[in-house]
Amino acid sequence: MTTTRLEPGSLAPAFTLPDQDEQAVTLKDLRGGRVILFFYPAAMTPGCTKEACDFRDSLAPLQAAGYTVLGISPDEPEKLRRFKERDALTYDLLSDPGHKVLEKYAAWGEKTNYGKTFMGVIRSTFVIDEKGRITHALYNVRATGHVARVRTLLGV
Repeated sequence: MTTTRLEPGSLAPAFTLPDQDEQAVTLKDLRGGRVILFFYPAAMTPGCTKEACDFRDSLAPLQAAGYTVLGISPDEPEKLRRFKERDALTYDLLSDPGHKVLEKYAAWGEKTNYGKTFMGVIRSTFVIDEKGRITHALYNVRATGHVARVRTLLGV
């Protein structure tokens, strides 16, 4: 398992994952454009819903600046489809139940909640440039206010 965090300038780890409609999405196919990948613990939970809706509400200016937004969680495509429909999300959600991509991005690891230690998703966001390099690697972000921070970083 990758425990080394990715740094700006690193090549973004390649992946192919199914989206909410079970269509394959491959990072390589997005080369030439800019990508915002955000990793979140679970669809339809309060914090994840807040973050996902903030990305939805900021999508127009992000897309106008050339960004594709993708959310990644361990949820199965069926749950992602319900989440997308329920909250009118206007970008794709990718399913990584085996944590393979989460681990490549060091977004899966040890967490502590109420004194218990467990393995889980480390809420993280990565901005990837047209050449597939990471320009921003944000780990342990908070669901609330995070999208505004990303927009500020990107000048969008």
